[in-house]
Amino acid sequence: MLADAALHRLLAWTSPSYPVGSFTYSHGLETAVEDGRVRTAADVTAYVEAVLARGGGWVDAVLFVQAYQAAGDPAAFDAVAELAGAFRGSSETALESRQQGGSFLSVTRKAWPHPALDAFATRWDGHPMAHAVVMALACAAHAIPLEPALHGWLHATAANLVSAGVRLVPLGQTDGQLALAALSHAIPAIAAKALATPLDDLGTAAPDLELASLTHETLYTRLFRS
Repeated sequence: MLADAALHRLLAWTSPSYPVGSFTYSHGLETAVEDGRVRTAADVTAYVEAVLARGGGWVDAVLFVQAYQAAGDPAAFDAVAELAGAFRGSSETALESRQQGGSFLSVTRKAWPHPALDAFATRWDGHPMAHAVVMALACAAHAIPLEPALHGWLHATAANLVSAGVRLVPLGQTDGQLALAALSHAIPAIAAKALATPLDDLGTAAPDLELASLTHETLYTRLFRS
């Protein structure tokens, strides 16, 4: 069970209203809609599940776990943060992670301050910081248990991408909720695997997702930044 204060923090930080700019990114989904690969709610579900299970979402899940577990050791945490800052397949997904990471740290230090966040901000000033790592540090610092924190992170990632799909295809709001409900069945297994995956085994196998992201920057008209 989450303590009330921890639950409130987790709900706030994973809310689409938390001002990190997540609504401006699609993780390559815009390309897949543009070229006709994603046309239906089922297509959106499959795309987002691939992100979570084999793509950038999977990378973030493992790095989230590793960062959380290293939060009490600044040197170990910084090593994970350095890897997370570089572990992206395209410039746009790097922007997606780093911009949101910087925004999350700035907002959270003001609204939910903690010395661990201040210390990291001082050490890491001027360096790219991945969103997953910064949120993991905040969760550890504010005593939010790892497993629900990870589930919250994965749910927020899925919800943001489904929202992008609803706007892009376009789909009805009920279709979006059906997609999110389907993804909720996949997230527990992804989270369990991430909790058991050592950093040396971290990798991805989603070339179509990476190509969609790489191609996104060449689209004539774009609604999203990735």
